[in-house]
Amino acid sequence: MTIEAHLATLEKKHFALEEELHAAVTRPSSKDQTIADIKRRKLRIKDEIERLRSSTH
Repeated sequence: MTIEAHLATLEKKHFALEEELHAAVTRPSSKDQTIADIKRRKLRIKDEIERLRSSTH
């Protein structure tokens, strides 16, 4: 898998987590732990995207 393809995959996952987070925040029954978990996963992916982008420059 090329770096560009990997970046595209990570960006799709990041977007999907953004949608999942939005749904969890707007749902009154969501637990704080669930929201925190989604935010952590999203941040890990964002860090990976930034790391890959910086390594290609």
